Amino acid sequence: MRQTINLRLALIALIAIIASTAGTTAVFYRIFKQQVSADLKINAEMLKDTGIFQNLYAAAGGKKEAVDINALQGLEHEKVRITWIDGTGEVLYDNDASGLQNHLDRPEIRSALERGAGESVRNSDTMNMNTYYYAVRLDNGTILRLSTQAYTISRIFLEAAPIVLLILGLTLAACILIGHLLSASIMEPVKRMAEQFEEQEDGSVTGGQTLTYYKELEPFVEKIRIQHENILAAAKSRQDFTANVSHELKTPLTAISGYAELLENHLADPGQEEHIARQIRSNAERLLALINDIIRLSELDHKELPRQYVPVDLSEVTELCCDNLRVYADQKKVNLEYRGDPVTVTADRDLLRELAENIIRNAVQYNREGGFVKVYAGTENGRPILRVTDDGIGIAKDQQERIFERFYRVDKSRSRASGGTGLGLAIVKHIAQLHEAEIRVESEPGKGTEISVIF
Repeated sequence: MRQTINLRLALIALIAIIASTAGTTAVFYRIFKQQVSADLKINAEMLKDTGIFQNLYAAAGGKKEAVDINALQGLEHEKVRITWIDGTGEVLYDNDASGLQNHLDRPEIRSALERGAGESVRNSDTMNMNTYYYAVRLDNGTILRLSTQAYTISRIFLEAAPIVLLILGLTLAACILIGHLLSASIMEPVKRMAEQFEEQEDGSVTGGQTLTYYKELEPFVEKIRIQHENILAAAKSRQDFTANVSHELKTPLTAISGYAELLENHLADPGQEEHIARQIRSNAERLLALINDIIRLSELDHKELPRQYVPVDLSEVTELCCDNLRVYADQKKVNLEYRGDPVTVTADRDLLRELAENIIRNAVQYNREGGFVKVYAGTENGRPILRVTDDGIGIAKDQQERIFERFYRVDKSRSRASGGTGLGLAIVKHIAQLHEAEIRVESEPGKGTEISVIF
């Protein structure tokens, strides 16, 4: 970043110097040209007003060879060339040369003959000089022309180049120095902010201390902080998930391995073989259910996977789930009741069925013998709703937000005894998020739980 700041400052300085030099030179050169033309005009008018040329021409009777040139010697000037021309273009006098050719074709002469005055500028590429001409017609019809030379604008640039290059070098050096100091001052708060972030992560920053940085960086810092916390939370979640998966997989595998070893070494009584086989099958089913739920959660995590969102009757899907789980409820000796009103939601039918089935199964699974589970699907306050109410073990207030975490169990011993994987409500949360639905939990230990999904 420092190098970028230095380079850009140097580039800005370079462009500024070149542009200002070119612009200033062009403006002053235009003023200079106007001033040269004005000076020539003033001098020509002054010479005209003296009447010297008119008197000499009259004394010579209008004849070129009779003009007394010596009388004009006092008019010589090292920077201004004076040329006196008759009406036919023949040169009567020139203080810089003799034997000149006819000047009738010169634009300033033609203009003077026609309009009384004329001016022009001619360039010499070899010498990089401009010659300025001003001609005025005298009362006797002769032409008085004055001319002078001045540098062209390119010549002025070349003459000024050493000074411009010196200024450019000094400016670039100053820009590099200022850029270095400026970038250091700009980066210092950012560097300090990064160090303080690391200190906060290490826990070395105590309470009361705040990050020091530019006010303009606050939105950026806040975003980085949130992303940082999310990354840490995600890393911890993955770590916890891996540990939980390992533990949950290990439990049924250990049981299967232990019972299989008993059978392999003929350590079990013949009368226990049926019990051992039943335990092996039960743990294998639990293991398979756990693997299926893990795979399902992985699929739900990928929100970009194609879904088929179509109009679905929530009541119809929920009633079908209740019918499928009624045998399971009877086995648990739980009374499962359903009541519903037709209501349509835009959803993936399979995911909607899975959501309803997991909530209802969870209510049956964690209920007490002789308890009830009441299911309602319909409309409430103008919004589709699925409500599952039970009189089971209930959930403490401080645990209600955690029941949708993976592998979280309110009663761990009861959960494993009932064969739950601990992923049912995590799957429910993911499906609800995919459908932008809201989940509400109301529960009290020993009195039961009510879970509502509002679409």
